[in-house]
Amino acid sequence: MALIIAHRGARSLAPENTLAAARKALEVGADLWETDVVVTSDGELVLLHDDSLARTTNVKDRFPDRDPWHSTTFTLDEIRLLDAGSWFVKADPFGRIVAGEVTQEDLSAYRNEKIPTLREALRFTQDAAFCINLELKRLPPPMKNFPVVEQVLAMIDDTGIEHERVIVSSFNHEWLREVQASNPFLSIQALAGESETDSLDWGNLDFETYNVLSTLIDEKQVRALTEKGISVNLFTVNEEAEMLRFTQAGAAGLITDFPQRAVRLLR
Repeated sequence: MALIIAHRGARSLAPENTLAAARKALEVGADLWETDVVVTSDGELVLLHDDSLARTTNVKDRFPDRDPWHSTTFTLDEIRLLDAGSWFVKADPFGRIVAGEVTQEDLSAYRNEKIPTLREALRFTQDAAFCINLELKRLPPPMKNFPVVEQVLAMIDDTGIEHERVIVSSFNHEWLREVQASNPFLSIQALAGESETDSLDWGNLDFETYNVLSTLIDEKQVRALTEKGISVNLFTVNEEAEMLRFTQAGAAGLITDFPQRAVRLLR
């Protein structure tokens, strides 16, 4: 049975990459949640997808003179001042608010939601007996050379989260090899296909699991890889027909913005 992986948390029901989205993913029955790790200017690890804070916070209002608002140019204290939830309430990015799938209680709670630290995310995951996939992002200047692998591994150890609850993924496959060399008890997953214009480079197929952009692969390829003992997770799979198609082809997991939809369909 394919794993249901909540992309940036249940981001169709809550503000992405927040603890609210993680809680919602757990609530709807996802097997794990996926999130993105970046670093602040003072070396703190936080959850954010974009290089810029502009799309998912009120940073333009709080810091109008800091364009392009890269997270790597803000301290943790500055980031903690930001509202990372109200944008979701206003934008309804997946139309789930107007569809009546988000309660007024949740909408009120989302206002002034904060960007979590990695420590908070790991503690939540451990306390909830959940699982988490940490995507390590390429970092924009001035933190391009920050030792993100070393610091993420140190945080995993420091929080005491059980290793079987943590997966580390990245498009930077050298980072994954670093993880593997430093802590062979952690699962790693190689990302493939950053955009629809890419061609998939499998290298020597030296990873056990690949997370692949779904528009760059078909069912025949999924079956062929599975027969070779390679696990394939697909992102981002939101439509029911795609969920069924890839599950029937043997996909190990579906990374989706709609874990609630996948749970209803596949469980």
